[in-house]
Amino acid sequence: QVQLVESGGGLVQPGGSLSLSCEALGTIFSINGMGWYRQAPGKERELVARSTSGGSTNYADSVKGRFTIHRENAMNTMYLQMNSLKPEDTAVYYCNAVGYDIRYEVFDVWGQGTQVTVSS
Repeated sequence: QVQLVESGGGLVQPGGSLSLSCEALGTIFSINGMGWYRQAPGKERELVARSTSGGSTNYADSVKGRFTIHRENAMNTMYLQMNSLKPEDTAVYYCNAVGYDIRYEVFDVWGQGTQVTVSS
């Protein structure tokens, strides 16, 4: 069984910075992709940033140049550094991981979500 544990988030003023982390725990053989998604009230969940095991990344246009995703593969941990935050970044942020467990079965799991609020 694989689970994701998120930390970070909170309240920050516009222009400020926050960092999120996500650790994958359990019977993991390999993680192919890890990513961050967010969901604002009344809106659908959307991709923020994603990273593959090969190191390639992609970002939503709305966060390019402000957010950075980073993976520590050896620790099965992923980070999201968020700079120059805007009120429209306010949302619940979720991490996601896709990979294989030790029985070579695919897993596709989500974290519990962490609230990010950007407000003065």
